[in-house]
Amino acid sequence: MTTPSPKQHHLETELVHAGTLRSAFGETSEALFLTQGHVYDSAEQCEARFKGDDPGFIYARFSNPTVAMLERRMAAFEGAEACRATATGMAAVTAALMGLVRAGDHVVAARALFGSCRYVVEEHLPRFGVTSTLVDGTDLDAWRAAVTPETKVFFLESPANPTLEVIDIAAVAGIAKACGAKLVVDNVFATPLWQRPLALGADCVVYSATKHIDGQGRCLGGLILGSNQLIQDNLHTPLRQTGPAMSPFNAWVMLKSLETLPLRVRRQTETAGMVADWLAGRSEVARLIYPGRADHPQADIIARQMSGASTLVAFEVHGGKAGAFRFLNALTLIRISNNLGDAKSLVVHPGTTTHQRFTPEVRAQMGVGEGLVRFSAGLEHPDDLIADIAAALAAI
Repeated sequence: MTTPSPKQHHLETELVHAGTLRSAFGETSEALFLTQGHVYDSAEQCEARFKGDDPGFIYARFSNPTVAMLERRMAAFEGAEACRATATGMAAVTAALMGLVRAGDHVVAARALFGSCRYVVEEHLPRFGVTSTLVDGTDLDAWRAAVTPETKVFFLESPANPTLEVIDIAAVAGIAKACGAKLVVDNVFATPLWQRPLALGADCVVYSATKHIDGQGRCLGGLILGSNQLIQDNLHTPLRQTGPAMSPFNAWVMLKSLETLPLRVRRQTETAGMVADWLAGRSEVARLIYPGRADHPQADIIARQMSGASTLVAFEVHGGKAGAFRFLNALTLIRISNNLGDAKSLVVHPGTTTHQRFTPEVRAQMGVGEGLVRFSAGLEHPDDLIADIAAALAAI
């Protein structure tokens, strides 16, 4: 039995009810189906399942009732026709990109990317004959100039990790469509609550569900969303055959987390804004980047394409790496961790963690300075967080 998901329901309602599958026991909470496989009433039914004539479940690498509920709920949240869950966020990025290209194809990507995403674009895809060009994502002429007859995919993060650079998704989508390429957007930092890339013209959206969707530091997961045709033609079979499947337990945890995501992300965004405004007046801070402030370099684009800011704040302290380390080591409430979107406030030095494998010159091109710090707002009281930051800044 599937719970209906009428379009007139508000987002918060969809995140509690959409896609629910109830067993004959009529459970209130979504059931956790910890099973690798399924049995069939007959050999004929088994054959029909494998041929796709019977929509039932087969094997957890292919599909699972709990995972299917998460996929349906996320599709409703995103406003997408289809969703596929993966074991990790990077599995989602890798599968989405590799599913859309073949040997001889070309990818154009924004250069401000999470370190692992740049690895996939710059080093992994070329092993299979797929070339790439990295561009300044904010320069629309650079996107146009990078297009070749072999270009099949555009890829970007917005806001980007860790610099919170924002790209005009609608404009880039227009350039992609003009050359016949698909646009893949990593929407982790905004979440579907604050930004809808598909509505802006993107063809595919990817998430690390490990971040805000779980939001409590427990489980890994990834999500790929798009049209039914895009998923079926490019991703359905590769995902089934290569096996980056999400654990049913992780899917169940994330289903429960989605129920509270609007409450958590709204509160975290408010807190991040308060921290950013407080940091803006500090002499220890050389540069501040927050999508909710009028001084953000892409404030006009943010006003057009985002309905909220971010739970993340990026700021550069004086003293380079040494100054950043003194700041991080002096914190007592905010913990050092490379995760984000968590109920606990976290902070990281990207130059020595998520972007450490790049040369100083490449990091500088990406906007990742030696003193750059990425702060992820949790659910603590803002006054306590600001007090902790103030004491740590004094240590610089």
